[in-house]
Amino acid sequence: MASSRLDYSSLESSSKWKNLPTPPGFSKSTKSSSSSNSKSLVTAPRQQQLKQDRAWDLAISPAKSLPMQGFMLYMSGGGVQIFSMGIVFMLLLSPFRNLAAMNTAFAPFAPFNSKNPKSLSTLLLQKLVYFICNMLTLGVGLWKCRSMGLLPTGTGDWLAFEQRGQPPELSLF
Repeated sequence: MASSRLDYSSLESSSKWKNLPTPPGFSKSTKSSSSSNSKSLVTAPRQQQLKQDRAWDLAISPAKSLPMQGFMLYMSGGGVQIFSMGIVFMLLLSPFRNLAAMNTAFAPFAPFNSKNPKSLSTLLLQKLVYFICNMLTLGVGLWKCRSMGLLPTGTGDWLAFEQRGQPPELSLF
């Protein structure tokens, strides 16, 4: 059986396909260049803007997850059970975990001219918003702990530390 090869180069000279417009984003100059020299179709300022947009998405991501976490807290109930304690524990742990890895999380979005992408001063405004959103998540978790009665907020919770004065002596005479 003879092997047959398809010759696609003949399609360019065919009158049937000659008048079709090139697809969006395609140019003949990029086709003829070698793959090792091909340049990115995204320009440097556009890529920098995309990185900024992704950094903002990461900065507000803790706030985006708050509605689902609030629904989970509502569904877990107000009692102290293992399920509700697990949800509250994860809600309280996640802000600390996020803040510990903040510089590493924002490092891929650092500007091109940044000397140290993991520096705290890189993308300072986005990191500040990220910090505030994580503190908001922590506040929701502490509110749930308070509503479950796990935080000492009443005066009766602190009776063991209250100092008692000397009672006055009573005399019958």
